[in-house]
Amino acid sequence: MLFLTKIYLLGSEKGCEIYKIFVSLLKRIQMIQARNLHKYYDQLHVLKGVDLHIQKGEIVSIVGASGAGKTTLLQILGTLDHPAAQKEAALIINGESILEMNDKTLSKFRNLNLGFIFQFHQLLPEFTALENVCIPAFIANKPKKETETEAKRLLDFLGLSHRINHKPNELSGGEQQRVAVARALINKPAVIFADEPSGNLDTVSAENLHQLFFKLRDEFGQTFVIVTHNEELANMADRKLIMSDGVIIS
Repeated sequence: MLFLTKIYLLGSEKGCEIYKIFVSLLKRIQMIQARNLHKYYDQLHVLKGVDLHIQKGEIVSIVGASGAGKTTLLQILGTLDHPAAQKEAALIINGESILEMNDKTLSKFRNLNLGFIFQFHQLLPEFTALENVCIPAFIANKPKKETETEAKRLLDFLGLSHRINHKPNELSGGEQQRVAVARALINKPAVIFADEPSGNLDTVSAENLHQLFFKLRDEFGQTFVIVTHNEELANMADRKLIMSDGVIIS
């Protein structure tokens, strides 16, 4: 990659073309691969053999009626829940086989590689915006000074540099959700999972958040998987997956 970058910077026409092809291939690398995912809650068969692949840097929305299995799928892809033991079941994220990990290894992988944004911001009320953003990095034992510098950079990027010392109850709904976005980004995760991220916001704040996801993808290169009932957000995605009765139908 360094060699290709040097060629690009030298201005060689052929080098520029090679560089562009290389970057294009990088974007096609699969970030998430899932095969034959099932989930049962007692006798209720919620996921019925889901297969999917999501490329690096792709923004994918998942839509469907309530009860279709969207949130269950998101929780399994995000390693917050386990699929049923099933022959040929597999979940690979960023080249790592998730279903072969023990709990300790999985927790570390989740903290360092995955970010989460929920409908309700889930900020801790006793901590400031800055402190809330820092929490995942502190869990990963990252240095305090380095973590706070990165948190301030993210909050500044999200237009919240003037709110870093405010607690959640001193922030608007849109500001709270942007703090939650910064928290999701603090460990530079490969994938961001979002479950109805704009469901609790007014129209203007929701539109701003939707645009922010694409800005973040372009700026930081993260992959986004978004469960939503918001048709505008779903249609903005690079790809829209439709779920019905525990399977992806398109």
